Order: sequence, then C-alpha cells, then structure tokens
Amino acid sequence: MSVTLTIDAEDGHARTGSLNTPHGDVPVPTFMPVGTQGSVKGLSPDEVAATGARVVLGNTYHLWLRPGAEVVAGQGGLHRFSRWPHAMLTDSGGFQAFSLAKMCKRDDDGFEFRSHLDGRRCRLSPEEAVRVQRLIGADIQMQLDVCPPGGSARPVLREACSVTTAWGRRCLEARVRADEASPIAQAMFGIVQGGTDVALRLEHAAELASLEVRGARFDGLALGGFSVGEPIPAMHEVLGAIAHRVDPTRPRYLMGVGTPRDLLVAIGAGVDMFDCVLPTRNARNGQALTRDGKLVIKNARWKDDPRPIDEACGCPACRGGYSRSYLRHLFIAGEMLALRLLSLHNLHLYGELVAGARAAIRAGAFASFQRSWLDRLEAGEREGG
Repeated sequence: MSVTLTIDAEDGHARTGSLNTPHGDVPVPTFMPVGTQGSVKGLSPDEVAATGARVVLGNTYHLWLRPGAEVVAGQGGLHRFSRWPHAMLTDSGGFQAFSLAKMCKRDDDGFEFRSHLDGRRCRLSPEEAVRVQRLIGADIQMQLDVCPPGGSARPVLREACSVTTAWGRRCLEARVRADEASPIAQAMFGIVQGGTDVALRLEHAAELASLEVRGARFDGLALGGFSVGEPIPAMHEVLGAIAHRVDPTRPRYLMGVGTPRDLLVAIGAGVDMFDCVLPTRNARNGQALTRDGKLVIKNARWKDDPRPIDEACGCPACRGGYSRSYLRHLFIAGEMLALRLLSLHNLHLYGELVAGARAAIRAGAFASFQRSWLDRLEAGEREGG
C-alpha cells in the first residue's frame, strides 16, 4: 500500500490523524482544492499550499483530452508538470460521464462520448481510466464508477452499484497487471454508490471493502454520488447514518462536497477527505465565503465599506487590508486581481475550518466547535450577504 491512514484521536465519529503518501503526510480531515486542468484556477502552487492544502485534485477527463496523459508523463508526471510538490489525487472520469450525459453513452465496457473540445469519439473503460491515471502519476487514483442522478429509483441505484463493483474489480486487475510490468507507488480508492438509500450504501460499502483481486484491495473508500440533485438535508442524514460505518482502517473520502456546512456535518459523521470546486468557482463569481455566510462582493452595500472581508482571517486579501469597497471595484471593473484574492480567501477559510476541526477533535471538543460554526453560518444567512 502506497497510502496509509494513521488515526491519532477520535471525538464521537469525528477523527483526526494523517494520510501518509509518497509526497508527504496529509493531516486529516483535509480539504483538497480542485485543479481541473492541472492548476487551481488563478493561483500558484505556493499560494495553494499557503492555504494549508497538502493534497490537490487533478481531473483525469480533462487532462486525458488536453494535453494528453502521454504529454504529462513525458514531463515527469503531473507533480513535476504542475510544480505541485505535495500529495495529489486524480478522479476517474466517472463524474464527467454523469455531467456530460447528453454527449455520453454507457455500456458494460465503459463510457463512449464525444470530446467537448473537438467532437472526436472517445472511449473510457475501467482499464483506460487506470492507464491514464498511472501516466498522470498522482499519489491516489480513483476507480471508474457509475454516478446516478439524485432522486434515481432504487433499480437504477442498484444497477449503478453493481456496475461500479464490476468495474472496480477490473480496475484492481488492471492495477495488478500494470504493477507486474512496472510497479509504481500509487494508491487506488473504490467509490461507494447508492444515492440516499442507506441500506444500499452500506451494502455497497461492505462489498467494495471486501473486494480483492490477486491480493490487491482498495486503499481507501470514497462516497460518490452525493450533491447530484438530492435534497441537502437528505444527504446530511445519510452521511450521518453511513460514514462512520465505512471501513475505519481506510481513508473515507466524500467526493465533490461541498459548503462549509457540508464539511462540518460530514467531519462529524466520520469523513476524512473532501474536494469541491465551490470555493474557487464561487470566488470567480464574486462570492466570498465567511464564518458568517456568503458575502456577494458586487452588492452595492459594500461600495464604501473600508473593512476587509473578515477581520479575523489570515488570508492575503484580509491580512493585506484589501477593503470590501476595493474588491467590489475590482470585480465590477473585471480585474483579475479580485478573482485571485477572493479565491485565496475562500481556500484559506476551508483550510482554517479543517485545521480547527482537527484541533477540536484532539481536544475532545468537536461538538462545540461544530455548533459554533453552524450557529454563525445560520445567523449570517438570516442577515444575508
């Protein structure tokens, strides 16, 4: 196993420790900024690391199509290509198949779709997903899975679980064959599906946890298929019922989620790892995320406001004294600096949230930490940003 989990403390279902990878230890719970094209939009690797991030996510689908996995491999892999020295995870392309459903068809062998770049036909099978991710060279690769839309009927959810398990077995087999030819230090995570059906989720989690192919098992287990159209309260309820029951010896990763509230709920449920485009995407749309909720920087109420986004924040935007008035001016004027500063602020908030959660778990005070954050968020939402 090239990635292992060490748990140092638990408080209820919440837990903290370290994810040990070939590119350094990652403290958990952790938030992974999303670097879709091999970069977190608008930010340098040093700036991303300064937010506390020690693992980022690269997008297999996009890097496969452009510049191509072989190009990335020829440049020494995505770590060297992107100049990111810490840990890295790549998704498998399964979510892109979900999000690009109108351009994609699925059969027993994988997905066939037309490239959104030039329309050429492409086929992504479990074996190809493994091949591409090995070339990209992240510390953790994900199995190819089937992600059903939120609200899907139970037969659809069950089929997604069945196919995901079958593809997981093929991914493990492909990993074994590739390692026999040329072993590399790269972990593989399985992806648990099942929508908001608790029994199906638990059944699928146990199935993937026990899956073994010629001695190879999944190094971690992810919860996929959340935040895809289901009601958020339902997602929170299901996470509370299942996350702590997923194999405690392996990392638990909640994919594509979410808001600060989502992270607080999921950490309390026993989740270790998160990724989401929300903090950087919302920043590019002019939204700062704070302990008091969302702050929409273009709103006229900030036109003459001399305060930083958050006086208690240590990010370059707040620590540097950039006022809400100035940030509003930059955003309305279309200046890139606004998007960079807002992105840095939002990622710093997420970094401070997970760092605070780790400290609270070690102190046996996670419930009060969680309640304090949630109370402030709810009060801020009532006031509006």
